[in-house]
Amino acid sequence: MPMQIIISVLLFVIGITILIVIHVCIVGRAFRGNYINGRNFVPSRISRVPGLSSDDIKQLPCFDYKVEEKGNSPVECVVCLENFKAGEKCRMLPICHHSFHVQCIDSWLLKTAACPICRTRANAPQTGEETSYSSEVGVELG
Repeated sequence: MPMQIIISVLLFVIGITILIVIHVCIVGRAFRGNYINGRNFVPSRISRVPGLSSDDIKQLPCFDYKVEEKGNSPVECVVCLENFKAGEKCRMLPICHHSFHVQCIDSWLLKTAACPICRTRANAPQTGEETSYSSEVGVELG
């Protein structure tokens, strides 16, 4: 009788251990990023958005940052993580309207033509498309 209990407990522990190992292998594979929706997935370089040319970057709108109200929380450039200071040259992406320091976003856009926040394409809208710039961050286009 005690031998049967020991064997039963041993088999139970071995079974649970096998299930845990299988689970860790599956979860580990998913976290490595090559297992999506039940299929192997190897990301290709083709899907990467190529960078913009210097001429295209210069066509994106620039503005001098200004603070309108003292009560506003500071706005920061997500590329360098520094707050905008009054009078700094900043650039706003025309489609998503996210703002960055000129030098930060220019170096980013040379590598990839997508917004670092929302991954929206950073190309300027086609001629004739309207863009409305938000005054929430106190921008003065120039």
